[in-house]
Amino acid sequence: MTDKNTPNLPVDAGLFDLFPGEELVEKVVELALSAVPADNPGLAALHEQLEGLDTSELNVVVFGGGTGLSNLVGGDSRHPLWPFSPFRGLKELFPRMKSVVCITDDGGSTGELLKDLDLLAIGDLRHVLLSSVSLRLLQDRYGLDEEACRGTVAILHRLFNYRFDKPPSDLSSLLVAAEIDLTGLPAAMAGPLGDLLAGLFKDDRLDKLLQRPHCLGNLLVVSAICHQSGRDDFGHDHKALLGAFRYLADLLGAGRDAVLPCTMTPAHLKLLYTNGVMVSGEYKAGHARRGCPVERLFVHSHGEPQIPVEILDSINGADIIIFAPGSLYTSIIPILQLPTIAGAVRKNSRALKLLVANLWVQKGETDLVAAPSRRRFYVSDLILAYHRNIPGGVDGLFRQIMVLGLHDIPGSILQSYALEGKVPIYFDRDRVAELGFMPVECPIFSDQALQERLVVQHDPGAMARAVRAVWAVHDQLTAPGRISLPLAKDSSSIIVDTAADIPARRLAAVSDLLTILEVDLPLKVRLLDILWHHRDINLDHLACLDGVVLVDRLVWNRSQRWDRIFSFYDPQDRLIKIRQDVFDDQDRFELAFLVALGESLLGNYAAGKEMLPVENAAGPLGRIYQIVLRPESERQGFFGDNDLQEYLELARMCRSVENPQIYTRLLNGREGFTPPGLLFGLVFAWYLDNRFVAHIESKMAILGMEVPDMIPEQAKVCSRRQRLVDFFRRKVFGYNDE
Repeated sequence: MTDKNTPNLPVDAGLFDLFPGEELVEKVVELALSAVPADNPGLAALHEQLEGLDTSELNVVVFGGGTGLSNLVGGDSRHPLWPFSPFRGLKELFPRMKSVVCITDDGGSTGELLKDLDLLAIGDLRHVLLSSVSLRLLQDRYGLDEEACRGTVAILHRLFNYRFDKPPSDLSSLLVAAEIDLTGLPAAMAGPLGDLLAGLFKDDRLDKLLQRPHCLGNLLVVSAICHQSGRDDFGHDHKALLGAFRYLADLLGAGRDAVLPCTMTPAHLKLLYTNGVMVSGEYKAGHARRGCPVERLFVHSHGEPQIPVEILDSINGADIIIFAPGSLYTSIIPILQLPTIAGAVRKNSRALKLLVANLWVQKGETDLVAAPSRRRFYVSDLILAYHRNIPGGVDGLFRQIMVLGLHDIPGSILQSYALEGKVPIYFDRDRVAELGFMPVECPIFSDQALQERLVVQHDPGAMARAVRAVWAVHDQLTAPGRISLPLAKDSSSIIVDTAADIPARRLAAVSDLLTILEVDLPLKVRLLDILWHHRDINLDHLACLDGVVLVDRLVWNRSQRWDRIFSFYDPQDRLIKIRQDVFDDQDRFELAFLVALGESLLGNYAAGKEMLPVENAAGPLGRIYQIVLRPESERQGFFGDNDLQEYLELARMCRSVENPQIYTRLLNGREGFTPPGLLFGLVFAWYLDNRFVAHIESKMAILGMEVPDMIPEQAKVCSRRQRLVDFFRRKVFGYNDE
């Protein structure tokens, strides 16, 4: 940090006696965001000083994911209204800013790209890149006035956000459908962009991408990477990757290294929930409704993480380091699990380090907390989640927490949000201070969005001015106390995967396998989509399968005595059989396939199954369900003898003392019963996506309850269910306690 960048703005606390805010810094930020106080010359002069503070030479690094980071940098560049005010945000006041972006997204167009290419997740990078377009750089590079710059940005907005579902026949028809006229751009920009677009139709490495639904901006980025590289596996050409982003940044009018991926190595996420379930994939995790909080997050890197040296240099020289709001577990944490980056942030002890807290609870991530008696999510919970999931904890990463002041939001707006199921993250000032952090509560929301659209969101202009105000006085702030948090785990959460786990290679292997199996084309397309979505399913899970067939409803003779699942695994011919009419309902078909696939893992384990009556002189007392195991040498299944025995005991089957090949279960009277094979299939489907299996979800709900000691039977049931989930995590899906 250079002397010329050190703020020197002495503030008389007495000026703010009637100003809202508990801390001096909050009062200064409030002043910076308010109109000029004409009735107070001292405050008016200070306001003028804040407005005139030159921050153009400051080195700023911002970490984050897609929408939250994009909005801070220059506004949400995907929003339809963004072209009307595209030049606000941090980039306006801090032109030497660099954005470090998480690269683990696997949904939408990015997910479609990963089906074909071993590549970084580039969707969030593209999003932030467009938000980084600078008025000054556009004017300097192309000699445009401000009105022409706005027209240019409007065309770029359409170009980078246009999405298509059907393959375009040629470039001309694509541009017509997108309503894009490249001639409206400066010629020096239109020509190179046109070449990149043409490359999508001419380059053999790229034309296959047009067969899937995509965001055109993502394809432009891929075309730029391909243009920079002469290799077939251009996704691994790190020089080409960085070269492409620099090329596009220069072309669009953003800073040369304005946007950088946090690592050059592709990676994906796994989230471990407090009930023991491990979910793979950022998109799936974000859409999961597990009914329990997230416990830990793991980053699975497809090779040793390669951090661009530009990032480390930027962190080392940063005057301000900002952690943008965004998805808690899928935005900042994956970046800070890279020990080189976290270490560099800690080492820079001179920088102002700000965490900008999220505004709203996000379903699947921050809708529940670990403490069973508290349903709300607080800012302190954000801090604790960071501390729990970042090796070494949060010490040295940030001390100031910037929080939106909800007291400025009309109660009617918050009420309407609540009716839509949108709940704010509550600010617990005393607890945040107790943990050793300095709260900075301020009105950093968009008043225009609130007035025009009745929505509450971070305002990029207000955020930039608030950061400038904090910078102006940060060397005068009372230092926060020592961080009062338990020692965080030092073990890294980065796990290096084998090449087989690379999404495109896995999908190709699954496709090859389905070609060998008895599966017709419509089924193959549907199954590929299911197996892509549930990447926890591995090839070994398909080992007992020879095919999937649809059975006409008129000849369906499967007994539905125990269930209404219209599918089953037939160990005699090793086929999954699904009733024909189920195929028309995508969710029902997915459930049917997953349950039957789960059943197939048991293979032909049973030589016989029967229900035996239990009677005495007074009449029937109940039934005994009996399974006779096939000799181990004759079994074909996923499990060895010990694992099979462990599962059957978890399914409440009792092993015979006299004959260890016989398992029984006593059923009293009319007691309901789920046979072990069906139970396995239901839990298999529930583990992958608990939306589908309400019966098992109700059984597993006990895992999220407080089980009183006074009722031993409930504790016993809870323990058995937990052991069942742990069995599936360890033995079925192969996740040990990582």
